[in-house]
Amino acid sequence: MSLIVQKFGGTSVGDADRIKNVARRVVETHKAGKDVLVVVSAMGDTTDDLVELASRISPAPPGREMDMLLTAGERISMALLAIAIQELGHDAVSFTGSQAGIITTTDHGRAKIVDVRADRIREALAKGKIAIVAGFQGVSETADVTTLGRGGSDTTAVALAAALGAELCEIYTDVEGVFTADPRMVPDARLLHAVSYEEMLEMAATGARVLMARSVEYARNYGVIIRVASSFSDAAGTFVREEDERMEKAIISGVTHDVSEGKVTVQGVTDRAGIAARLFRTIADEGINVDMIVQNVSMAGHTDISFTVCGVTRAWPPTCSMRSGRPASTSR
Repeated sequence: MSLIVQKFGGTSVGDADRIKNVARRVVETHKAGKDVLVVVSAMGDTTDDLVELASRISPAPPGREMDMLLTAGERISMALLAIAIQELGHDAVSFTGSQAGIITTTDHGRAKIVDVRADRIREALAKGKIAIVAGFQGVSETADVTTLGRGGSDTTAVALAAALGAELCEIYTDVEGVFTADPRMVPDARLLHAVSYEEMLEMAATGARVLMARSVEYARNYGVIIRVASSFSDAAGTFVREEDERMEKAIISGVTHDVSEGKVTVQGVTDRAGIAARLFRTIADEGINVDMIVQNVSMAGHTDISFTVCGVTRAWPPTCSMRSGRPASTSR
């Protein structure tokens, strides 16, 4: 049977009734003759609540321990969903990120996937079971639990779809797909039937929250077709895939915005070769992504350098996009 990967976000599993609704949707897909692998996020505001709890104990908790703490949210979701599916008479088994074989770097709070060793999932699927994986998390090659950053469950789902050769990766959320603008701010925004990987990368990198930019980049690299849809309706959603002739007709696909960006200005920088490189090398070593850079004209041998980065918040992990691709153009 062909495999469908389904990812459900925090709002989709926000309470017991919603978990039961997800279970019914998953079972319907399984009854249709598909193997099903489900990736889940933490319930509702669980991650935020855990971050707040940690902040009451320490203003700067260690990254390793924060990862240990925050992975609990997805583990709760995966176990409850497995129970709900079994109540419907279907066999399901849950896996943590490490049990699922998600191998990552050791960068706590923003780890990147380096390998997927999904043997246990393959065995479960071969036995006709529905496999459920905790999103957002993995394990480093030094056996430490890691997290992938905000929205990391999207990346988990796409990475597993790529590793297992899935027919489709469905990302279920609280919106019906990708719109030409944020429908909460633009009531007449239009739902897009399909967007290309490149378009979705630019939209995600410049403020669209429907998909994590890293997950789109992963999908593009491995040819994974994504469908973004609502877990609360049967709308067709939006497909993210390779560009076709119909897509090429659009001049502008959508308008995005990002309120999390912050501008940093370093004043009085000595204007000589290599100074900017030293500045941005230090920033890069901390894993901070810089979007735009402006350097003023030199005056009396000194200049100002301004750049934009994630807005400064107390959230863990960082809430804005982390990407390694090219800068987004302003034409989208």
